[in-house]
Amino acid sequence: MAPPSNKVVKTTPKEAPVEPFKRAVASCFKAIAGVAEFEVAFAAERPSLGPDRVRLPEPPRRLSAHDAAVLRGHADSLALRLACHDNGVHRRMAPTGDVARAVFDAAEQARVEALGGNRMEGVKRNLSAMLADKYHRGPYADITDRADAPIEDAVALLVRERLTGQPPPPDARKIVELWRDFIESRAEDDLARLADSIEDQKAFSQITRDLLSSLEMGEDSALESDDDAEQDDKTDGRDDQAGEDGDTREEESQQGATEVEAELSDDQLPESAVESEAGPPAEMPDESEMGDADEASEPWQPRTPPGGDRNGPEYHAFTPKFDEEVRAEDLCDAEELTRLRTYLDKQLSNLQGVVARLANRLQRRLLAQQNRAWEFDLEEGVLDPARLSRVVTDPTAALSFKRERDTQFRDTVVTLLIDNSGSMRGRPITVAATCADILARTLERCGVKVEVLGFTTRAWKGGQSREAWLAGGKPVNPGRLNDLRHIIYKAADSPWRRSRRNLGLMMREGLLKENIDGEALDWAHKRLLGRPEARKILMMISDGAPVDDSTLSVNAGNYLERHLRHIISEIETRSPVELIAIGIGHDVTRYYRRAVTIVDAEELGGVMTEKLAELFAETTVAPRAPSRKRMH
Repeated sequence: MAPPSNKVVKTTPKEAPVEPFKRAVASCFKAIAGVAEFEVAFAAERPSLGPDRVRLPEPPRRLSAHDAAVLRGHADSLALRLACHDNGVHRRMAPTGDVARAVFDAAEQARVEALGGNRMEGVKRNLSAMLADKYHRGPYADITDRADAPIEDAVALLVRERLTGQPPPPDARKIVELWRDFIESRAEDDLARLADSIEDQKAFSQITRDLLSSLEMGEDSALESDDDAEQDDKTDGRDDQAGEDGDTREEESQQGATEVEAELSDDQLPESAVESEAGPPAEMPDESEMGDADEASEPWQPRTPPGGDRNGPEYHAFTPKFDEEVRAEDLCDAEELTRLRTYLDKQLSNLQGVVARLANRLQRRLLAQQNRAWEFDLEEGVLDPARLSRVVTDPTAALSFKRERDTQFRDTVVTLLIDNSGSMRGRPITVAATCADILARTLERCGVKVEVLGFTTRAWKGGQSREAWLAGGKPVNPGRLNDLRHIIYKAADSPWRRSRRNLGLMMREGLLKENIDGEALDWAHKRLLGRPEARKILMMISDGAPVDDSTLSVNAGNYLERHLRHIISEIETRSPVELIAIGIGHDVTRYYRRAVTIVDAEELGGVMTEKLAELFAETTVAPRAPSRKRMH
């Protein structure tokens, strides 16, 4: 009998059942997109497309045929976008108004998907499943008022119908029915011309521009002349040869391809992390927003308000009596706040270490600026005990005095204003809450007071304000038509240890809704002006332009954006408050003079600490207050 063997037998871990499906989806994506080297990742986050990487929703463990078709639809949509869409043409042709741009983007995405669906039957089935899933998740089937039906969805579905012959998904039929007569009575000729230009993006975009004009949305456009367009084509050719900078611009312009729409209600948003963040790629990204602001050769620029109008654009609320300014602890009980804070800590335990290291670096910089410095051997001042030995050894020696130098680090307060809109749901709001928490603690150690504020609305698509408007007979030009909710997570005078739990409120289901940035910025600015500190810094963190469907459906398409630009201009030109903005996947440089755009929420901690450090270092050298001589 042979002796027992001590040899260790290595076993290969069993492959997860969904792995072969992932590989198949990745291969199909590359084949449709026409790329050989491309990273295809799966994560419980929103689908996104970069210059060399695509992120798709993580498939569930128990994968049904419907789940597989929906995920394939997301992959096919992004692959067709990569293969059939030219970002340069889109930027040049895009209008500036929010509603007009949303319609323009939706029509272009319908063109891209129609190209693939018409050529490949399997792709058509996948895209149909994805689209049906999108509208099935929301309360679109129950819409009865045109004001509640997004016009960009209606246009996209009508364009899809003309290009592919496919009717709208069952749950989207109400949207199309409410808008069909309005759109077809004004733009039937434009819709009929689209199919002939499906292969030519520039011609298709021009017809879409004509369609916008027919719908009386053309005043929001900013198309340049033919000569400028030709020059821009040359510029695009040079940009194609660019290196790292060009890739960065491309990634920024593609990142927002599948953002969850801000108009989705809590009932529309699914329970799981995958479902809640995996928005439909049927919405085109805001490429007119995502371009690089430093690219001087780009001819397109958004329109700015008239410079001489100090009163700014006409803006008002239909009624402010339903607005609220509320402390975080008043929105839910202490037990729930504790549970939400624990959840927040668990979500980003890894990120906390990274941000904490960056915050410690910021702390060292700030403390270095606050170091006490003295001048010695003076004839008057504070007696210097270290030099008393001279008097003991030489009674004729004069006493030595010292005086503390003036420090250039001024008494400072920082306000962090965080966008609490629905599109921040998931990873972005979690990262923002964690960064705000760590930076508040860090700055407090350095003697800098910090206020953390959030802004959203009390309801989706209007609340009691809209009900009051409907009850009043729907008067024209009602102004802002939703109920504001401005949240104080941490007051400037409140210590961090007492407010730490409040930041967990951002994780609460149902909190994040619409975003009306202009009034929120004005609110935070006025709070800062009432502070006694010598220096005031306001940092805005947002992931998109102001959006409130209820307001925009009955006012001009750029109503909220115009007001935001006016508030920013007032602060930047006439206020002592120093304003800086950080855009998450959204180019805020077109609004703010001092701004930075990040593609991924993971970059937020580093950018926040870096920009705060720059502000403190910069103003140490050149403060806004009247200068005084430095003592050496």
